[in-house]
Amino acid sequence: MRQRVLLYIATIIIGLWCSATAAGGLLSENLAEWPVNIWCWGVVAWIFANTDRKERIEIIAVIIIATPMELFFSEVWLIYEYQRGIMPLFVPAGHYFLFDLGRHLARVLKASLAMPLLFPFVPLVLYGVLTGGDTSGVVLLILVFGFTKWGPQPRLYAAMAWAALGMEIWGTFLGNWTWASQVPWTGLTTWNPPLLVGAFYCFGDLLVNLATDKFDSKPPEKAISNTTIQI
Repeated sequence: MRQRVLLYIATIIIGLWCSATAAGGLLSENLAEWPVNIWCWGVVAWIFANTDRKERIEIIAVIIIATPMELFFSEVWLIYEYQRGIMPLFVPAGHYFLFDLGRHLARVLKASLAMPLLFPFVPLVLYGVLTGGDTSGVVLLILVFGFTKWGPQPRLYAAMAWAALGMEIWGTFLGNWTWASQVPWTGLTTWNPPLLVGAFYCFGDLLVNLATDKFDSKPPEKAISNTTIQI
């Protein structure tokens, strides 16, 4: 567990820096993302080859669900824009890293702490609304509270709210992507990144868990008939 957590954190921190800065200027802009692409997909391939059936299904589910969601948010809804105009190839793999990181963090949390962990967001959301800088925070806060209260994995959603915010702060600080200050189609405003950006990840995690449960479930065994076979 610890090795995976450290691997994910290091990959997110170093990978986003490498992509944003072209490895500190050592690479050309055309090659800036490629070391991160190769590393991230290599790690995913290694995990896929050395894990059980359920995690393989989770990996596939994350990629299938997260990729179109990313393209919709960035290319259709336009709520954020990537540094080089299109989603980097490492992003779907990075979604699995964050999903699994959140799951590992959730395992060390007490179930009774899931909701209290969200309380620090409340005054910050109110500040965003009062200043007008992040009016979308109320909607996202309600969603995160809803996932945590009624979702099947409350500790995961609480952990993801903080893990996602940490990753988003680092990514936006480096300039890997930028959130629009005005949320298209809604009339709402948002910070860069949104305070409760974890709501999107909670929704994705819920879909992944539902898909995994569906495809990992074993069909009921058929009853063996006791009918006598006559020759």
